[in-house]
Amino acid sequence: MFQEVKADKVTMLWNKKATAVLVIASTDVDKTGASYYGEQTLHYIATNGESAVVQLPKNGPIYDVVWNSSSTEFCAVYGFMPAKATIFNLKCDPVFDFGTGPRNAAYYSPHGHILVLAGFGNLRGQMEVWDVKNYKLISKPVASDSTYFAWCPDGEHILTATCAPRLRVNNGYKIWHYTGSILHKFDVPSNAELWQVSWQPFLDGIFPAKAITYQAVPSEVPSKEPKVATAYRPPALRNKPVTNSKLHEEEPPQNMKPHPGNDKPLSKTALKNQRKHEAKKAAKQEAKSDKGPDLVPTPAPQSIPQNTIPQSVSGDPEIDKKIKNLKKKLKAIEQLKEQAATGKQLEKNQLEKIQKETALLQELEDLELGL
Repeated sequence: MFQEVKADKVTMLWNKKATAVLVIASTDVDKTGASYYGEQTLHYIATNGESAVVQLPKNGPIYDVVWNSSSTEFCAVYGFMPAKATIFNLKCDPVFDFGTGPRNAAYYSPHGHILVLAGFGNLRGQMEVWDVKNYKLISKPVASDSTYFAWCPDGEHILTATCAPRLRVNNGYKIWHYTGSILHKFDVPSNAELWQVSWQPFLDGIFPAKAITYQAVPSEVPSKEPKVATAYRPPALRNKPVTNSKLHEEEPPQNMKPHPGNDKPLSKTALKNQRKHEAKKAAKQEAKSDKGPDLVPTPAPQSIPQNTIPQSVSGDPEIDKKIKNLKKKLKAIEQLKEQAATGKQLEKNQLEKIQKETALLQELEDLELGL
């Protein structure tokens, strides 16, 4: 078996079963001219002769690639910041896309059921802890100034540390539960330095895998949430709504996108319904324009909101009530998505509401088409 890889330097990452290797190939010069720092490609090579180039959807450097413990999938963190993270199967097909964020490292738990995406080094230490069996976000702790990360062999606890010589100030370590709670903290005195910290090793299988919990475990260590720096706002703008003006638009995980199946072609039935809906909208618009410019609608009183739903849409009070409730739910989901876009951590039930958006939109469309 042989696959030619053009590179000035390669990094090889074998899976635990030694059945396949991932090769990060780096060149000093990017011939396309897209990057001054050269380019990187990711290759999959199996011992049975199979090989492939892993297609990474975002251009930029490859920060980290890790195998899960069962050697059935791997996660890659790549692309110009904010970086993307994607899980691939052994056919090099994407299994789950975590969107983009401030991250440059990935760590599977010893049992492979939890994945931590983190941004260390020149990033602020933000972590995302994911249940990768159900692809649900568990917690988003922040370990500022961390230079070291390690899973405990029990698959429940995490160690982060700030060590010399990378950083010579604020040295120390923290023990976390994966739900985000700090269970133990040790700060080195200012006249000393911490050089290394590690878990006691255990043989595989000593600690059985436990069911994942989403509720933060209790802790006696006071949690100090790091203050998030906010952009300066002139006094004249401080009482006005904040507008979203980000340098880089972050992409949410695939299960939190507004329309998860948008990239797939519509079925014949869905396409037919869509055309009917568009034709009905066009007919209504034409009917309004036929009324002429002399029929000017009277402005609504100040006490009544402008977006008030008409008293009767279909003539059936039950259908009107359902449409009204659906629109309320969709408006609430839109507000949750705006909160998530600003970086606010949502609760489990709020994330589940966002995931129901597609079904609610379809239900609303069906009701409106039936008018």
